[in-house]
Amino acid sequence: MQIKSSLNLPTIVTLTRLLAVPGIFMLAEPTGAGRWWAAGLFLAGALTDWLDGYLARRLNQVTDLGKFLDPLVDKLLVLAPLLILVQFQEVPAWGVFLILLRELGIAGWRVNQPKVTGANWGGKVKTVVQVIAITALLLQLPGALILFWLAVAVTLWSGWNYLKA
Repeated sequence: MQIKSSLNLPTIVTLTRLLAVPGIFMLAEPTGAGRWWAAGLFLAGALTDWLDGYLARRLNQVTDLGKFLDPLVDKLLVLAPLLILVQFQEVPAWGVFLILLRELGIAGWRVNQPKVTGANWGGKVKTVVQVIAITALLLQLPGALILFWLAVAVTLWSGWNYLKA
């Protein structure tokens, strides 16, 4: 894999999304406006996930580097606010551990595949449900914890489907 030739616009968008991670950590606070700012930054990062995929397909710039980096950055973007929510004692650590277990398991499995593949349909559904749940949790919306457990279930389901495919 040649990294230099893989640094195209979609990959740069992916790397830019990575910058949201430390911002979420800096902005999030147990109460107050920082949570709204963290949620906004998280959502902006999540939307760029769609943008980089769209650009890669539209510009015919799908690369192995992009297929590797995109899900890695997605995992970091999802895990950052979840760790914050564990610290705030708003979600149980074992629920976040189940999400982390799936993410690391699939990432490890993908690395050992002869060909780098993009996310499947179940992975895309998982990401959408996680984004909705995390946003609801950050904004302290009613029912957010139910959405969290739905995200855990969908995350495990998508991991199982990925491995058996």
